Amino acid sequence: MNYFKILMNGIVKENPTFVLLLGMCPTLGTTSSAINGMGMGLATMFVLICSNVVISLIKNLVPDMVRIPIFVVVIASFVTLLQMVMQAYVPDLYATLGLFIPLIVVNCILLGRAEAFAAKNGPVASMFDGLGMGLGFTIALTLLGGVREFLGTGKIFNITIMPEQYGMLVFVLAPGAFIVLGYLIAIVNRLKKA
Repeated sequence: MNYFKILMNGIVKENPTFVLLLGMCPTLGTTSSAINGMGMGLATMFVLICSNVVISLIKNLVPDMVRIPIFVVVIASFVTLLQMVMQAYVPDLYATLGLFIPLIVVNCILLGRAEAFAAKNGPVASMFDGLGMGLGFTIALTLLGGVREFLGTGKIFNITIMPEQYGMLVFVLAPGAFIVLGYLIAIVNRLKKA
């Protein structure tokens, strides 16, 4: 099995944000800055990798009738673990991301990858799939957050690039998320056709 191809699939070919358009709630809700986008992406990637590996290990033990509820319990267990670790070690980021951390449980990227990939493949391939999808999601959220932060405040990762008075507030607010996401999707589609 070609693990590099599986890894790159999530980053480029099936990027959850720019290609599959999955996980739009955290994508639009947490990307007011590059740090928030990266934090949410890394949190989702951790849960995605761990749940994919566990689901691939237990796939033959789970009856078809309770497959989805079992997958949700596995995902919820890792989200709870992540939530406790974030509260203990990065409380500022945890406070900023707030409600979006527990909502990782119902993020369609995780359940979709559990059903489409982890339930049909081994643990190593599932780990690479989770890593690729997680990296693709993290890159997309960080890029979206960075563009919004730059256009809205003149900063990237809280480093001032241009004076704040030239920033456009709309990009830090909800409409800016839709505008920037639309343009980034258009750019990605254009680059894929070139």
